[in-house]
Amino acid sequence: MDASTDSARLAGLVARVAAHDRAAFGELYAATRAKLFGVVRRILIRGDLAEEALQESYVRIWSNAHRYEPGTASAMTWMVAIARNQAIDVKRRAAERMSAQAVELDDVVLTETKPSAEDTADLRRLRNCLGGLGDDNRDMVLLAYHQGYSREELAEKFARPVATVKTILRRSLMLLKECLDGRA
Repeated sequence: MDASTDSARLAGLVARVAAHDRAAFGELYAATRAKLFGVVRRILIRGDLAEEALQESYVRIWSNAHRYEPGTASAMTWMVAIARNQAIDVKRRAAERMSAQAVELDDVVLTETKPSAEDTADLRRLRNCLGGLGDDNRDMVLLAYHQGYSREELAEKFARPVATVKTILRRSLMLLKECLDGRA
């Protein structure tokens, strides 16, 4: 099948989706999922966010299929634009969630149980030791070990190479250990 035939087939499927044809939507999904996932995955490093963006993209494609104008762009170009915009929206929302969860030393808490006096003293020592790290290093440690961020996510957030993030985490943990052991 050549490109123009494939493009015409996709345009026909979008037209059928505009009429709420579920079978056509299934065909459209099967024909375009890999391409659209590639688009959102390049924008969103995390697979779970890429899946979320892809799902929301198909909801928009279903809801807005009646707005597609074949003379303006190919169906694939139209869907790629939807997926790209959705991925950017998901990335923006994820960044907003991260800033809303800004890591502060006061956010480091013990479990739901009421801390003992010893736990409170340990927490105070931990806070003091964390305070001795630079702001970025402290935030990286807290995001990695308290919030569960991967090294790749930290690299993206702090605009640093993954290898640098690994080094910062390793050195920061060594400094924390020294501080907590009373050697610093």
